[in-house]
Amino acid sequence: MGISQPPDVRDESGASRLPLIAGVNQRPRLRMLISSAGRRVGLLRAFRSSADAAGVDLEVFACDVEPEWSSACLASDYAFAVPPATSDGFIDAVLDLCARHAIALVVPTIDTELMAFAKARARFAAIGTLVAVGEPDVIATARDKLATAHFLATAGIASPKTVDLADFPVSGLCWTWPLIAKPRHGSSSRGIHIVHNLSELESLALDEPYIVQEMLCGREYTVNLFFDESGKLQCAIPHQRLKVRGGEVEKGVTSREPGLCEIADDLACALGSRPFGAMCFQAIIDGDGRAAVFEINARFGGGYPLAHRAGATFARWLIEQRLDLPRTMGDDWEDNVVMLRFDDAVFV
Repeated sequence: MGISQPPDVRDESGASRLPLIAGVNQRPRLRMLISSAGRRVGLLRAFRSSADAAGVDLEVFACDVEPEWSSACLASDYAFAVPPATSDGFIDAVLDLCARHAIALVVPTIDTELMAFAKARARFAAIGTLVAVGEPDVIATARDKLATAHFLATAGIASPKTVDLADFPVSGLCWTWPLIAKPRHGSSSRGIHIVHNLSELESLALDEPYIVQEMLCGREYTVNLFFDESGKLQCAIPHQRLKVRGGEVEKGVTSREPGLCEIADDLACALGSRPFGAMCFQAIIDGDGRAAVFEINARFGGGYPLAHRAGATFARWLIEQRLDLPRTMGDDWEDNVVMLRFDDAVFV
């Protein structure tokens, strides 16, 4: 299916023969890898347009379990097969790929690979590869919805009541039906159930840990966040999720909601210097204008292309940081930008 691979660019000592910065009066160059690329063509295009805007020659590598069936892999310059992200051999395979081809930047994309990358950041740094992921404790908090709820409560950030299903009902807590039951380590709206009474909750056939959560009503938002290499929040860009399909926003509009921007600052303060790169959180604003956060993701969100189009060009900022170019990051993005997604195809 037309997947090509470049020659190795490491010599016998393991040193790169491909400089990040070309000679005098030549454009900087960069090789990056999008991991678990899947269908993330929009993200890949954001990096290409960002490189063009920054005057950088970019080669995009991509990897997946079956790259020949990945639209993003087929849209990349080079693609590689790797073991599943949850397997023991995943990180070693990606490390070897980065070493052989002088990959300078790795962008993880799915929840199940984040912890492995976070724990291996120093190993990648040793071969000159920067991984755009936060510290392991940030990943652990975001990946576990019960831990997320405890973190938000400790930080004083409004969030729905949340308990482990095994502990439900909890003495002293008052619940109003319906409630939401969701996988404790789930993503992309997988396995979510709305339950209207205790009988419905007890009848669920579940094969993994679940939480029970208060059901919020109102306008749903995602807030995309960018943290620089020091862990400082540089940008928070909310968009309203007008229509969602498969857990990703299909119709959305950027919106400067003061309450959500304040929450972003509070979240950044609670996280300290531990995040890096793109993150996002999801929130509901009720009819009285009160916002509550119900999920944190420690990666690029599915709606990032909307933020990118509005001027929050996280992809460019990562390239600039990796190549130590003049920085353009900031919070000056365009309000009321609308995204209406449609299906596209890659033909082979």
